[in-house]
Amino acid sequence: MVVTDLVADDELLFAPEATDETAEEAGAVWRILIVDDDHDVHASTELALKGTPILGRPLEFLHTYSGAETVQFLRREQDIAVILLDVVMESENAGLKLVHIIREELGLTETRIVLRTGQPGYAPEIQAIRDYDINDYKTKSELTHTRLYTTLTVAVRSYDQIRAINASRRGLDMIVRASGELMELRGMQGFAAGVITQLAALLRLPPEGLICAQENGSGEDAMQVVAAGGKFSGLINQSVGDIPNKDVRDQLNRALTSGRNQYEHHSTTLILAGSGRRIAVYLERHHPIEEIDRHLLEVFCANLAVGFENTALFSRLNSLAYVDALTGLPNRERFKDELNERMRGTRKSDAAVALVDIDAFAETNDALGHQFGDKLLKSVALRLRNRLPSAFISRVAGDTFGVLGDANQVTPPVVASLFEEPFIVDGQEIQISATQGYLNLRDHEGSGSDALKNANIALKRAKSSQRGEHIVFTRAMEIEMKERVRLVQGLRTAFNEDRLFLMYQPQVRIDGGQPVGVEALIRWRADDGRFVPPDRFIPLAEHSGLIVSIGSWVMRLACYEQVKIAAAGFTNMQVAVNVSLAQFRHPLFIEQVREALRDTGAEPGRVELEITESMAMEDADFVADKLNDLAQIGVKVAIDDFGTGFSSLSYLQRLRVDRLKIDRSFVQELCTNQRGRQVAEMVIQLGRKLGLAVIAEGVEEVDQANMLLELGCQEAQGYLYGRPMEPAALYAWLAERRNAT
Repeated sequence: MVVTDLVADDELLFAPEATDETAEEAGAVWRILIVDDDHDVHASTELALKGTPILGRPLEFLHTYSGAETVQFLRREQDIAVILLDVVMESENAGLKLVHIIREELGLTETRIVLRTGQPGYAPEIQAIRDYDINDYKTKSELTHTRLYTTLTVAVRSYDQIRAINASRRGLDMIVRASGELMELRGMQGFAAGVITQLAALLRLPPEGLICAQENGSGEDAMQVVAAGGKFSGLINQSVGDIPNKDVRDQLNRALTSGRNQYEHHSTTLILAGSGRRIAVYLERHHPIEEIDRHLLEVFCANLAVGFENTALFSRLNSLAYVDALTGLPNRERFKDELNERMRGTRKSDAAVALVDIDAFAETNDALGHQFGDKLLKSVALRLRNRLPSAFISRVAGDTFGVLGDANQVTPPVVASLFEEPFIVDGQEIQISATQGYLNLRDHEGSGSDALKNANIALKRAKSSQRGEHIVFTRAMEIEMKERVRLVQGLRTAFNEDRLFLMYQPQVRIDGGQPVGVEALIRWRADDGRFVPPDRFIPLAEHSGLIVSIGSWVMRLACYEQVKIAAAGFTNMQVAVNVSLAQFRHPLFIEQVREALRDTGAEPGRVELEITESMAMEDADFVADKLNDLAQIGVKVAIDDFGTGFSSLSYLQRLRVDRLKIDRSFVQELCTNQRGRQVAEMVIQLGRKLGLAVIAEGVEEVDQANMLLELGCQEAQGYLYGRPMEPAALYAWLAERRNAT
């Protein structure tokens, strides 16, 4: 009999068995094959068990790193006791495929297999565990020295005992078949009930017995009957202390206290060691147990212990995979499954999906705390579930709920009405609104995932327009979204493959046409040779986060061009570079400016960064600090599109800027609209009073230039003077101006 010690982490350590057989086999080893594509896993596993014997024998570790290599290795090697097999190698199910080959093609039925994975959310298919006799399943993170030793001890013992009794096959086929049948039983109670039936059959007994498992706490009251058969069936869900038969109670307590199987005259109590918690099986019998039956029971109990653990694992994984821990609602994956079922069913035409997003939830969290926010989410979940009892309610994201139900019941007005009453959280009334993305399934073709994606497209559109409202998904939205995704992917590829480039538009003095600078403008020529307009791809770059990398590249290239322009003899010309909001807010923005100047040798005073008026007005203290940093570096700053926003004069005085740019929309109205002229005149006068230079953009006609000059504006850019041009054309243009003067 094996003596067991319960350690602090609830794993069982098995003391080596000192037997004559072991003594005769001095020098023999247990051969352990590690199959994993990660060399570190091989090293750490061997290190964890180095010098540690199991059942009186040392361990010999063998190594393979792929499925194909393992198959070739096993064709020539024998006596492999245990295979520690990675689930995910060349592919997500490479380990499971290898199990099939080991059991079916190679016929290795004695070798024990322990599946390991580094991905806790990925579990092997239950059919593979059932059909191919997998000994155990563990996540790599939980295989500490103690747990790895325990797992290997159970596996090695199983291997040794299977080999020992292979000559007498009685009952072995029943064990394999029973284990497979047990793995098909879902839930802890179903599995436990099956254990009683299969153990009784193995011992040729009627299914009279019970299984108890440790719940929270200690003592008899903490041990609960989880399954029972025959005359004990009325004891399910009761504690061991409630069992009326004192002999049964005493035998269970002796087994649980000693950690040993108890073979009494008329009963047997088995301890399922290594199952992660204390589990005991009590069976009544009326004939003695032969030695071979005891061996069979040991093997079966080793499998049952793993079965209990895997049953709990699958239940836990199923809960984690499909239930939201905070609200208890089905989660996103479960919602998609429900959508798939509805899409395949006959009720598709009558169904609708609403994605309900709580408005300003982040602000509520920041103001009142995350605990308050969690309680608010629970309150919203409860109201949706109670007020829409026939609908399928899910939490699909942080503050977003999914509602699936009949189209005549799940409508935007109905859902919106649920938020008219305030919610009570911690005795406090809180009024919130929600924005909805809505989809009629009759208008949708595809999978449940596609339906959820399309409802989310509508939700994003609604959130970008007006909170508290709803938008119904249309096919045009999907087409537009696909085009946006295509453009973003194309832009990313174009940037990585250097297919973006800069063009430069001259800036001149209006009175004489002398060049005073250029504005760097990014361009994208697609594979078909056509230009993608900047007003189309720049917003996508900002939305996708590419703008930070692209903006840094533009700044560096523009600084380099300033150096070349100065070297060509135009030492007084400056280069203007547009800066996006995301780039301006990046924590490394100031350092990127310094690096660009340092690496290119550009003169800071000849580099001008353009920010929009809306950017300048966004966050007074933040913008002022950034502009002060730029002023210390020596670069100039211009406010682009000036006049289109609502700048405060007092705020503008705080900002260290050098130039204002009159927006092209006002320039185009100079000669045709009194308002355009008035705005341009106001900007020019404001610049004069604040000591700022003023430049007008979009000048295309001589009359516009004359009017600007008359109003006091000295500088301009636009098609009247030159279109954006590539560097070679720019230098030719500059040479013409030099020759003309």
